Amino acid sequence: MSFEIQNLPDVIKIITLLNLQKKGKASKKALKERLDHICASYTCLTPQDFDEALHEMEHEKLITVNEWSEVRLTERGILIGGEWENLFIGEEPIMEVVAGLTDGSITGLVVILSSFLTGLGAATTIFAALLTLTSVALTNFSSFFLGGKTEDLSDMVSLQRIINFSLSDIPDRDDRAKSMTLISQLFILLRKDLNRSNLRAAVASGITTFFAGIIPIGLYQFLPEPLDILLSLGFVAIVVGVFLVRYRAKKTRISIKVTLIETVIILVIAVAASLLLGQRL
Repeated sequence: MSFEIQNLPDVIKIITLLNLQKKGKASKKALKERLDHICASYTCLTPQDFDEALHEMEHEKLITVNEWSEVRLTERGILIGGEWENLFIGEEPIMEVVAGLTDGSITGLVVILSSFLTGLGAATTIFAALLTLTSVALTNFSSFFLGGKTEDLSDMVSLQRIINFSLSDIPDRDDRAKSMTLISQLFILLRKDLNRSNLRAAVASGITTFFAGIIPIGLYQFLPEPLDILLSLGFVAIVVGVFLVRYRAKKTRISIKVTLIETVIILVIAVAASLLLGQRL
């Protein structure tokens, strides 16, 4: 199977892979009903269209069909289906977790150092921590939900235009009409999945941000000296080092040493600026 949608069987294959990706298996009847549901009130597929696409998928070792007409994904089908799902939805759960851990830890670091250097009391420190972490968590929530939604919808519109352009070359008029209708309805359904994905990302980022900051602050407040400052700063160092540095190095394909140096410089500047601003205020 080519990683491109060029004709009607390709459209049916993609929708079938996406449906099976969630459940792993389904009957032929259920898959056909799902396609008819996507068609809505438009021209639906014939049984021949559906059987032709399934036959090609079986030949390409994407699925297996047993004697009870039950369709299952093969390992190759799971892999290809996952890639198509990532292309349409673009969900990357690790990113919001890393962002939350990083922002929460840095916020906690600023609160801890501010309390340590200025000798703030426990009540004042806890109040400042809750206020600051709640603000940062809400900012991350809105950033992933609204910003991510806008960006993902823009990418989806561009992807739909590319697919429509490719399908416009189908010589058979009926097949072209069916293909365009299916893709149009599929993208409408995918927008709902995209909204749910963005909401999950926003919630995960907000919760992770809050707890990544409150844990080191809690260690600082409730442990005896000098364990309080050592363990709280150690927690922040581990979180930033393991998650932020490693993740950035992997994504940018830059040496982890270079990424570590860049991260330390950014942290020093951010913390110093926060402390100076706090003293002036």
